[in-house]
Amino acid sequence: MDNSIKTLLSSVRFSGSFVIVLWIVHIYKYATDQYLTQFGVYPREFEGLIGIFTSPLIHGSWGHLVSNSIPLFVTLTIIHYFYRRVALSSFIMVYLLTGAAVWLLGRSVYHIGASGVVYGLISFIFWSGVFRRNIKSIVLALIMTILYAGYLEGIVPMKEGVSWESHLLGAIAGIFVAFFLKSLIERDEEIRDPWANEIDEPTEYYLPRDVFEKTKVQRSLEEE
Repeated sequence: MDNSIKTLLSSVRFSGSFVIVLWIVHIYKYATDQYLTQFGVYPREFEGLIGIFTSPLIHGSWGHLVSNSIPLFVTLTIIHYFYRRVALSSFIMVYLLTGAAVWLLGRSVYHIGASGVVYGLISFIFWSGVFRRNIKSIVLALIMTILYAGYLEGIVPMKEGVSWESHLLGAIAGIFVAFFLKSLIERDEEIRDPWANEIDEPTEYYLPRDVFEKTKVQRSLEEE
């Protein structure tokens, strides 16, 4: 099997595994008629700390779950396929930093859902293009702009019941992670000299290699 196909399948498994976990949690919530809201982030309360780890797994409705599942799958697949070296570390950092920032700065209500992580991953891909400044990363940043430009309105308090703090803080976390990991470049991002190794060095020369470095007197003495 071609390496690119193997990498794509691996990326799909990586992103699909996390999305499946979200669906399992929501199916359990629906089947047992539980809210699970107590596992969300509740800012500046000790009990709310657990939400840093669990809140992205919990969603309020099927629509909420679907709206987060699609961009999560897309962004995680892109990161794992194009940024394999930092795929896991960037995901974990965005996940935890978003939750921690919401716990420190969010409103005193329960915050649930993976939308903050979604904003963080979109931001990571976009700002990686700004910080890395190679063709691949810039193209990916443009793709994010085209696909998710409408998400900008989610970082301001416009709708009741929407954790805009998670969106805003997730986006900021994505900027930080993109900057922090910008030096860990992939193999295809390495700068190569296009002329290197193009011309093989000859094994024999018509003149000695140092002939032009010697004076006429030195060459005469050597000939004698």
